[in-house]
Amino acid sequence: MPKAWIRERKNEFYYKKAKAENYRSRATYKLVQVNEKYGFINLRDVVVDLGAAPGGWIQVARKMTGRHGFVLGVDLNPIEPFPQDYIRTIIGDLTDPNITEQILSFLPRKSDAVISDAAPNITGIWEVDHARQIDLATKALEIALQILRPGGNFFVKLFQGDLMDEFIQTAKSHFTEVKFVKPAASRAKSSEMYLLALGLKTKFEE
Repeated sequence: MPKAWIRERKNEFYYKKAKAENYRSRATYKLVQVNEKYGFINLRDVVVDLGAAPGGWIQVARKMTGRHGFVLGVDLNPIEPFPQDYIRTIIGDLTDPNITEQILSFLPRKSDAVISDAAPNITGIWEVDHARQIDLATKALEIALQILRPGGNFFVKLFQGDLMDEFIQTAKSHFTEVKFVKPAASRAKSSEMYLLALGLKTKFEE
């Protein structure tokens, strides 16, 4: 990994802020900023974080939901455990056909919000990275449609590109409101965007 890139990252504002505030990831602030504006995660909510390692989003989701909420983190890699009994983490593959049942078995009830900052291993080839990101986001959406309660919310990372339109239309068919957001904590030169889908429709509404 180039030393200049590492130096830039370590000197970057949100990286240093995360270190100072004992958050596991600079990405923590992306979720904080969007939730402050749109309030899609609230006290007592059940939240599922897909692609949760190293656990930065879990840390702030825990604060948003409080001790009477519940947060489940899912990732291919182990996540350093949390001491609170209302936070659970499991090793799971979003592409596993049994992942939805596995997630539901840990939840006290259907979730109020599903969030995903999952990203593929970056190749540097734009078309490949964009397609892989859309595939991950699609898997996250498929899971969300099964584990969200009616009226629940979905927040997912995307990479800008020509495959986004179909994904957006699919999201719009299932949720009452769909927004695009780019948090201030996202690097300006990054192609990442976030889709926020509010209010899962019932089958009748679809």
